[in-house]
Amino acid sequence: MSEEKIYDITIIGGGPVGLWAAFYAGLRGMTVNIIESLSELGGQPAVLYPEKKIYDIPAFPQTTGAELTENLLTQLKRFEDRVSIHLKEEVQTFEKKEGIFTIATSKGQHLSKAIVIACGNGAFAPRPLGVDNEDDYADNNLFYNVHSLDQFAGKKVVIAGGGDSAVDWANHLDGIAESVTLIHRRDAFRAHEHSVELLHQSSVNVMTPYVPLEIKGENGFAQSLTVQKVKSDEVVELPLDALIVSFGFSTNNKNLRNWNVDYKRSSVTVNAQFETSQEGVYAIGDAAAYEGKIDLIAVGMGEAPIAINQAIQYIDPDGKNRPVHSTSLIEE
Repeated sequence: MSEEKIYDITIIGGGPVGLWAAFYAGLRGMTVNIIESLSELGGQPAVLYPEKKIYDIPAFPQTTGAELTENLLTQLKRFEDRVSIHLKEEVQTFEKKEGIFTIATSKGQHLSKAIVIACGNGAFAPRPLGVDNEDDYADNNLFYNVHSLDQFAGKKVVIAGGGDSAVDWANHLDGIAESVTLIHRRDAFRAHEHSVELLHQSSVNVMTPYVPLEIKGENGFAQSLTVQKVKSDEVVELPLDALIVSFGFSTNNKNLRNWNVDYKRSSVTVNAQFETSQEGVYAIGDAAAYEGKIDLIAVGMGEAPIAINQAIQYIDPDGKNRPVHSTSLIEE
């Protein structure tokens, strides 16, 4: 595949911040190319936590990863004539020659006048339970993320983990599933205090401190999880219809070293205008690192218009690029 079209702005990453940046660039009249390594847009909230409640998005008392993504895509549809989307492509390198970036991906190449990096902390993968034959059940009733709460209705669910996601799933499934058991290797949970309060007020069977020992099952379906109490010989076999492993996710931004930008760990170093060390390349959201940075979706949403306006100024330094209110940019 070879893209001969030269886009004004290419956005690496199709999560919430990348999608919002794409919309704002479209609002400013730019042609936009979104390159996403996953098979769908929406990033971690859509892929990993589609039904998890999100409370810190302005003007939304509460929303979910799925709803947030759906709204962002609906918003972006207004500019579908100037926005291209390329999924399941990993950006490997990019190089600028005569003012144009050639972006090499796992599928080919794209051309662009400017680049906005919005890929979060990179590609992510779930941390496993860490027992033998775990992979045998991963395609059936062993889950590392939850796409629909309804799929657990009337089932005996065991959840392993002690962070926000594990506690939230336990709280959300209480009353939907036949039973919910939450096991954690420590006595104390790492989740938000209010969520832990709700957990202890619920009918969830909380087992701490326990560690997983063995999964038993037949024909690719797990039937029980055996756990052992920490510093004890006590062993318990928990019958189950579904097992959710919520040990978090590891991320990898291995290609950063090939992008010719300064970076720290898995994030790109930027200044107050979200410019990287390479002219014409910007970084926003969790992909950006600067003093005082807070990794929240809401923060990334605020960073996006700044980076896009800087990119427009870079592309056309002599143009009339002053940002204006959106009501003067859209004709209904």
